Amino acid sequence: MENSISIIQLNIPLMNGLSTRQPRYKRYITNQKIMKNTLLFLSLALCLLTTNNGHAQEAKLPNGTITEKLSYIKDSKNFNSESERLKTLFEVFTENQIEASPIMATFFGKPGYNNLWDDISPAGTKNKLAILQIFNESKDWFNPNDLTEADKINLNIFNRSVGDQYALNSQFPQQYLMISQISGIHTLIPAIIQMMPTNSPKALEDIIARMEGIPQLIQNIEITLSEGIKMGIVMPQNTVVQVPEQVKGMIAETPTESIFYTPFAKMEGNEALKEKAVTLIAKSINPALERFKAFMTDTYIPNTRESYGISDLPNGTAWYNALIKYHTTTNLTAQEIHDLGLSEVARIKLEMEKVKSELNFDGDLATFNTFLKEDPQFYFDTPEDLLSAYRDICKKIDPVLPQLFGKLPRLPYGVKRIPAYEEQATTTAYYRPGSLQSGIAGYFFANTYKLNTRPKWEMEALTIHEAVPGHHLQIALAQELENVPEFRTMLFFTAFVEGWGLYSESLGPELGMYQDGYSQYGQLTYEMWRAIRLVVDTGIHAFGWSRQEAIDYFVTNSGKNENDITVEIDRYIADPGQALAYKIGELKIKELRKKSEETLKDQFDIRAFHDVVLGSGTIPLNVLEDNVNKWISSQNAIKN
Repeated sequence: MENSISIIQLNIPLMNGLSTRQPRYKRYITNQKIMKNTLLFLSLALCLLTTNNGHAQEAKLPNGTITEKLSYIKDSKNFNSESERLKTLFEVFTENQIEASPIMATFFGKPGYNNLWDDISPAGTKNKLAILQIFNESKDWFNPNDLTEADKINLNIFNRSVGDQYALNSQFPQQYLMISQISGIHTLIPAIIQMMPTNSPKALEDIIARMEGIPQLIQNIEITLSEGIKMGIVMPQNTVVQVPEQVKGMIAETPTESIFYTPFAKMEGNEALKEKAVTLIAKSINPALERFKAFMTDTYIPNTRESYGISDLPNGTAWYNALIKYHTTTNLTAQEIHDLGLSEVARIKLEMEKVKSELNFDGDLATFNTFLKEDPQFYFDTPEDLLSAYRDICKKIDPVLPQLFGKLPRLPYGVKRIPAYEEQATTTAYYRPGSLQSGIAGYFFANTYKLNTRPKWEMEALTIHEAVPGHHLQIALAQELENVPEFRTMLFFTAFVEGWGLYSESLGPELGMYQDGYSQYGQLTYEMWRAIRLVVDTGIHAFGWSRQEAIDYFVTNSGKNENDITVEIDRYIADPGQALAYKIGELKIKELRKKSEETLKDQFDIRAFHDVVLGSGTIPLNVLEDNVNKWISSQNAIKN
């Protein structure tokens, strides 16, 4: 997901093996002895249904605050089994996550909160952290010996997800870094409005309610960013300088041409609702955006910093180390990742030299890269032609997927153009998930800004990464997981998600892609791009590199154009550590595939391997490794 948006039901089960359903008696009992014995039996049964070894038969959570519910769950005496208690914890966690983040609820198609925005005020952030702390402490509430194997796996994933979130947010004020021209919260506002379902009167009312809440949301952003200014924790200036212009692009003088009017644009009837939307845009949303634009121009940007690395912020070195762990789900150090990047850059460069020679190009690699960037044969003339070509690639890949995957998602996907208001500062492409529940497809968004920087030779690798079998296939399968706690369908471990996306690019030949040398070189260019990230991200945030040093290293070792490179470097500056996840995750998946192939030999089944990798949803890399090792052992047992 080359420009990712970072995101993160209470059913009380009956006691396992018991039922509160009452038997029906078909005849009237007149014998007194039988009646007496029957009444005695029913009395005993009733006792068994209400108590069992001192435990409550059916957990009844208090109708109170989240802290009261968690206090109830903490006491094992309130439950008949540890599995039931753990299940209730997961359900309360899921409910709380959705309530605390209506944006996430919309993102994952969870109904009931589409009329609200997240509370990102300082008080709201403090409250979320206090609750997260209790969830983090719950890791000590359970004895693994009392849990089933499935429970242990779920608890392991839960503890890793909650623990990583708490470790990062309890020590470092991430909320002060929410704004950037690459993927700032301001760009999320119209995106969420456009993601919302429109298939019922309630859905339309929710859109109106959300539109009414935009001014307060923007005010909370300003309050939080102002607090960051006072604390001396602000974004680098180069990462926010284009925000005012982006906000300006969201303001439409004619309300019916506003991006916020999009859900109503093609709607027939509902004139009163349309008029309300028009009034909200003109009288409420546009003025709020104007105020925010002025705030960014007059207050925030003048107080931003000239430095680039997060290590320049208070406790910045520790902050970066925490971000490395959070995004990669490993204990690798900045130096180890930097050295790995240098090694990968050298390896991939040899592969690029080989392809260049096979194309009989007369000149060195730098000259070849210049040729690829400047020759008109590699570019489209119109945005429509570019998008049509992306769709054609998708159509070629789709029929081949069953050869590599045993299970495919039900959710369809499409290709869209990145909105004009964000295209200039946004990288090449990104994927935005859909939802079966909301009736919304997933979408691969492609950038059509400066067509002479969107070469044809990169399109196959990019499509594979963002659409199928990359992000759409993986994320949709995760959303459609069955027989697992609901929270597991909403996880986002960057190393797994982005590692899978990059690994998917290597499947091109098996998908019938990369049939010409230029597309092969394009795939290597993309792999080089992610290897370079290991070098420049650590260079900027751990080793004091300047922005220009990072750009120069990228230009020297990559075939990508300078516009993309500059946007990329600004992205790494704005989002420390996130870009490390791609290569780290990809190398782990490739390592596990190689181990599987070498161990199982002729018994290795690529479809089964991919189903194992994707079959547990989005998971930490250590859990992925455990899953694959267990699968290898099971296959060996069958063979023997």
